[in-house]
Amino acid sequence: MNQLQTPNASRNQEAERLSLMGPVSGAPVSAGAPGGCTFSNVLPLTKAASVVAAAALLPLAAAGPALAAPSPQPKPPAVMSTVGGARLGKPGTQVDLANGAPVLPKELSGRSWIVADAESGAVLAAHNAHWRLAPASTMKMLFADTLLPKFPKTQKHLVGVGELSRLGDGSSLVGIKEKHTYTVHDLWLGVFLRSGNDAVHALAEMNGGIAKTVREMNARADELQALDTEVVSPDGYDAEGQVSSAYDLTLIARSGMQNKDFREYCSTVRTQFPGEQEPGGKRTTFEIQNTNRLLTGADGVMPYKGIAGVKNGTTTHAGSTFTGVAERNGRVLLVTVMNPSSKEPHAVYKEAARLLDWGFAAAGKARPVGELVPPRSAKTGTAAPSASPDGPDDVRTEVVGDAAEAAVAGPGKAGSDGAGVALAVAGGVLATLAGAAFVINRRWPAQKGR
Repeated sequence: MNQLQTPNASRNQEAERLSLMGPVSGAPVSAGAPGGCTFSNVLPLTKAASVVAAAALLPLAAAGPALAAPSPQPKPPAVMSTVGGARLGKPGTQVDLANGAPVLPKELSGRSWIVADAESGAVLAAHNAHWRLAPASTMKMLFADTLLPKFPKTQKHLVGVGELSRLGDGSSLVGIKEKHTYTVHDLWLGVFLRSGNDAVHALAEMNGGIAKTVREMNARADELQALDTEVVSPDGYDAEGQVSSAYDLTLIARSGMQNKDFREYCSTVRTQFPGEQEPGGKRTTFEIQNTNRLLTGADGVMPYKGIAGVKNGTTTHAGSTFTGVAERNGRVLLVTVMNPSSKEPHAVYKEAARLLDWGFAAAGKARPVGELVPPRSAKTGTAAPSASPDGPDDVRTEVVGDAAEAAVAGPGKAGSDGAGVALAVAGGVLATLAGAAFVINRRWPAQKGR
């Protein structure tokens, strides 16, 4: 049995909003819980230190060859997709600060980013929204949105010899072993919490192989009108031609959040995962924790108030990417940040948090600059059928405190206003996304069972 710990919604959440849905499994947050991605810890030089360093280099510059200049940052294409609105196809920052809306934060270095209302679909601000960039493990959101409805949680899979042979060098792994059996539930925990490429490959094998899974993911992207997205490797590992955009990743996350299981997994902070099979038949377990630092509060990144996922990723080619969903005061926002150039530690999370803060402050004030479009099937009033079989009934939940308490207590004190609000976020999204209709300047039928 896998023990999923589920936080109660924090005390500052609206009870009415929570009453719209049943509980969603998350887990308590430890402010000192280790994350799973690797980011640069290079701190920016202070102004004084910069001056000293520059002075020290002057004699060297005069006496020898010139120092190499920093590589120029690539520029976005002059022409990009206009899905969601003409302004979203323009390079640069798009925002309309009407009615006293606050200015955007200055500390934003992402090549591409977007902040949008998850329920109405209004894009509040964007920067190179349709720039096609390498997505890293945020591609796993599309993998989950495509495959989650296919297999019951309780279905078991025996990992065959050679099944994991195609994993890329340096892949993130949850620790799956050949000749060991895992439930679908186990594998999805490995995908969402540890960004395990080994878990992705095992699920793809269940689905008929990598090639078939890639075809289905590309078809799903087309159905969602995520037209900047091209899947080559289902786990998000760097591959030639594999791209997505901040706009597309936000569409994909919005679709995924309609699925109860997707919400459960992306809001889970920690759980036990099956380990080695010991002599005598006993199976060991080990703890895994989510790599999303805004959810866990790991490595000095404060847990974000109201956060409930969705997915982070880092590769050599993609840099750091992150898509998140959060709720405050009855409003649900989605944010995506791709490849920040800042040397600030964990910049992708901090820039996402700044955009969320701005979005909550600007909501109802800033005029939308575009919209998140509905799936193609919504235009005809039909929705692709899908099923999300019920999972096991033996998942135990625990109630924790709020983020302020955890932050004061430091490492070892469980509790997060951020992760706990998975209930509120899912409830808010469900109210619109998984109900009778999904509001996005029009209504379309929700995909029941997703």
